[in-house]
Amino acid sequence: MIIALIILPTIFSIPTAIAWYLWRKNLAIVSVLGLFLSFILAIYTYNLPDSTVSYQWIPQLGISFTFILDYLSKTMGLLTAFIAFLIGVYSLEYMKHDYRLGWYWFFFNTFTSSMLLVVYSDNLLSLLIGWEGLGLASWALIGHWFMDDDELSYVGEIGRRVWKLKMFWSPSFSAWRAISTIRIGDMPMFFAIAVIFALTKNLNVSSIDWHTIFKDLGFASSIVLLFLMMGPFTKSAQLPFSEWLMTAMTGPTTVSALLHSATMVAAGAYLFMRLSWYIEPWNVHELEFAYTLILFLGLASSLYGALVALACRERKVLLASSTLSSLGIMFAVTSLSFWFGRIAIILAFYYLIIHALAKATLFLVAGHLIHATHSRFHCRVRKMPLAFVATLIATLCLSGIPPFTAYWVKSGMEELLHHLEEFGYYPLSLFLLTSVIYSAFLAKFLSLNFLKGKEVETHTHGEILMQSSYLLMCLTLLPLIAYVVREVSESSVIVGIILAIAYVLALFKPTYESRVGQFLSDRMYLMALNDLIVPSIGKVFIFLSYYFDKAVDLFAHSVIPEMFENVSNAIRSVQRKRLTKYVEFVIGLLFTILLIAGWFEWKF
Repeated sequence: MIIALIILPTIFSIPTAIAWYLWRKNLAIVSVLGLFLSFILAIYTYNLPDSTVSYQWIPQLGISFTFILDYLSKTMGLLTAFIAFLIGVYSLEYMKHDYRLGWYWFFFNTFTSSMLLVVYSDNLLSLLIGWEGLGLASWALIGHWFMDDDELSYVGEIGRRVWKLKMFWSPSFSAWRAISTIRIGDMPMFFAIAVIFALTKNLNVSSIDWHTIFKDLGFASSIVLLFLMMGPFTKSAQLPFSEWLMTAMTGPTTVSALLHSATMVAAGAYLFMRLSWYIEPWNVHELEFAYTLILFLGLASSLYGALVALACRERKVLLASSTLSSLGIMFAVTSLSFWFGRIAIILAFYYLIIHALAKATLFLVAGHLIHATHSRFHCRVRKMPLAFVATLIATLCLSGIPPFTAYWVKSGMEELLHHLEEFGYYPLSLFLLTSVIYSAFLAKFLSLNFLKGKEVETHTHGEILMQSSYLLMCLTLLPLIAYVVREVSESSVIVGIILAIAYVLALFKPTYESRVGQFLSDRMYLMALNDLIVPSIGKVFIFLSYYFDKAVDLFAHSVIPEMFENVSNAIRSVQRKRLTKYVEFVIGLLFTILLIAGWFEWKF
């Protein structure tokens, strides 16, 4: 059943991939049916008792396909299947005129299957199969419109440059950018898994004796964990690997919704939560350096993403930046488990659920707005009340304003950071500053697209499936309050009020033109790392390797043969001279012997 849950989306997409051009309307429904069946199985799986199921893969090495049903996997699997199904329904309308439906549906469903494999895998090797499937599908979907012939598929202002930086990115280039960045983190992750297997002969996360490994390694345990976390860092676009996430908005909006809610970028944060759940870092002092580094890296990434989102002019790039900010919070709060135990992981996981539903809603609304206005940039629409309601609910539930959903989770995060005495008030200050900015840019998105933005002509044609999908998605946020409501401190209430004030102010004043705003909108020129600095370093290596190769060729083809020839000639010369001496010596010796023999004969 678990295997069926994982592979059904891909299997049902194969007919669409093969024969979509002949029966494009009917076959798209078949692909969505696969997503629906996977969702039904996820519901059933959610109600099963916790357990593990293993299938032998390489018995000689003790490697197996091991699937785990626990609190994290069952909830995350249900969330992934639910969101993928609703986005699939939305895609029936959103993508119905696309010229590449076979490609789209195959990789969209494979994207879902890969994430489900990551979610349910307890074995790190089988998890890696899903991990690489996510990378491959993301490349295929981000570059879906590979012909680069539609301005709506670009990111940035086409033709704009800042010094040597090109400030616009096409789908084909963005796809390469994404997968090349992700590979940077995957390689050290592979090495870390190899080290773990060499030490334990076991790759099942729930049964590895993490305590013994890390206590034996000492400080090196932090290095191993950080190598293992390089994969999640790049997948979840943490600094300095965040740039690919912004330009990944060249893909269809449905892909962006799936990628930013319950797959791909969420995979990194989810894997860190799963590892921390079983490593139990609160019992392993040797991991303090790693968890401290992840704490501040997450907070820095969160603040960076919030500042960029505050100034973004493009709908999808703003939402992408806000995802980066949310992921930073998830990493930072999960790292608090080193000091506060499992409660930190639970808070981060609740926030992942809330963020996934709200962000999927906002992306689907953004896609509808792009369809209606034919513009990637913020502009006001009229006569789209359901889109407005969905955006209002999603932004309020995600902003941390009381009494909406995220408020109860963020109040718990604030309390943990307030009691984190090792680093003073720096972590708490970064978290609160990020939260205020986060609330403001969510209100900005609502205001510029429905209230205060430049009004443009709107073209809507019903789009019942699209509206139903994001409305149902956002409504699931409201019942979650019953699961996360808790007692809060007086300071949390004050922070909630401050967030509400920031939200209201941003509604009435969503934009402010300044050089600082332009700097933030240009993402602080971090793209220079990808587009200038790293390529320049690569060019230097290419230059050095070219001339090194030339030097080797010169040495191998000229210097070495000439040297051998000279040595050979010298040896021959010596040999010739020695032969002459040898003949002279033999003749002299022969004459000497003859003389001695003649003397003896004469004498005696």
